[in-house]
Amino acid sequence: MATVHLRIGDLVWGKLGRYPPWPGKIVSPPKDLKKPRGKKCHFVKFFGTEDHAWIKVEQLKPYHAHKEEMIKINKGKRFQQAVDSVEDYLKKAKGKDQNSDCKGDSKVKKGPLKPLKILEEDDEDLSALKDPSEKPASSLEPISKRLKIIEEDSGSTSIQAADSTAINGSITPTDKRIGFLGLGLMGSGIVSNLLKMGHVVTVWNRTAEKCDLFIQEGARLGRTPAEVVSMCDITFSCVSDPKAARDLVLGPSGVLQGIRPGKCYVEMSTVDPETIAELSQLVTSRGGRFLEAPVAGSQQLSNDGMLVILAAGDRTVYEDCSSCFQAMGKTSFFLGEPGNAARMMLILNMVQGSFMATVAEGLTLAQATGQSQQTFLDILCQGQMASTFVDQKCQNILQGNFKPDYYLKHIQKDLRLAISMGDMANHPTPMAAAANEVYKRAKALDQSDNDISAVYRAYIH
Repeated sequence: MATVHLRIGDLVWGKLGRYPPWPGKIVSPPKDLKKPRGKKCHFVKFFGTEDHAWIKVEQLKPYHAHKEEMIKINKGKRFQQAVDSVEDYLKKAKGKDQNSDCKGDSKVKKGPLKPLKILEEDDEDLSALKDPSEKPASSLEPISKRLKIIEEDSGSTSIQAADSTAINGSITPTDKRIGFLGLGLMGSGIVSNLLKMGHVVTVWNRTAEKCDLFIQEGARLGRTPAEVVSMCDITFSCVSDPKAARDLVLGPSGVLQGIRPGKCYVEMSTVDPETIAELSQLVTSRGGRFLEAPVAGSQQLSNDGMLVILAAGDRTVYEDCSSCFQAMGKTSFFLGEPGNAARMMLILNMVQGSFMATVAEGLTLAQATGQSQQTFLDILCQGQMASTFVDQKCQNILQGNFKPDYYLKHIQKDLRLAISMGDMANHPTPMAAAANEVYKRAKALDQSDNDISAVYRAYIH
């Protein structure tokens, strides 16, 4: 691949550590700011923010050549505002060029750059360089100042970072002690991001060896779920299914034994509304405060801190968890009474599971009728159904790569729970029921611990 040469004034897409690419412009760094040692890098000013950063050349792409690609993978409001800022900049630059013959060169007075972040050679995150006159943010700062709260027509509330962590790379961590139970595909990424963002975290996992890596990253170890709850102000749990969630609370040395008045318990597992109602009643009966907060996403999104959190229950716990939710996700929604988040999550996963089964069916039908599966995918990804999800899952299928990003057995569990929820509401779910049978077939073919895309194998055996 040909080397792209960039220089001061060029518009680029810059990638900050584990965060998504963002539009910016290569500028001259302040005279007193030394360039990081090591690989070649450029100093970039990001549009739509006050941020500047040293970015390695391999993390930079020309703006125009990659604009369509980047717009497809990032749909956030702040991102769109940043892109609009670039387009306004280009229009103004074009207007100046057209008037330059008449007006000559105009001098633009530039204020001193105040770089907020420097990307060092081996850093994954960014270390903020504060202006000495700037007052430090306080963890006791009113939530209305730290967060942007958006009321939805449905009555739900979405909380997002006022300054997106995807851009700033830092948040003000809560001073509350955080506990986390369950270090599976989703929990591992969540805990890693909580630690990276400065939270004090105590971990427990049924298989204790999984805790070792996080202890090395600065986490504390809890010997039992009860001990973690006793040591912490807010304890999160993320396990596989309703039985595991109940056992964690009611089992020997379980969560319930550590609950005291004021202790907060946040259930992040995807379970049924009845389980949530039971756990909520158990926790609150001991004087505890309860929130459910299942997450929409995958292992990769968990690792990237880009999950979507659906919360319901005690609103004050939701607000107390704000810095945690900013660390682990790109947005969170408060949906009211306990059980509402479980219902919404099951509906979302029902749609995702049914869609994945249909895409796999399309791939196998293409093959059965003599059509190219790759061509089918190319066409699909140019149409209205194009998405990163479709592209990645189909490419994995064609490559025979079924490494789990979301376990097939878990999506089948979610389909089963969604169908049961439909039965209780006397609402038909025929598409989910059909998809559920395909996943059950895939499980019978020993695909339970593979990715949900392994449902493809149910059609070829």
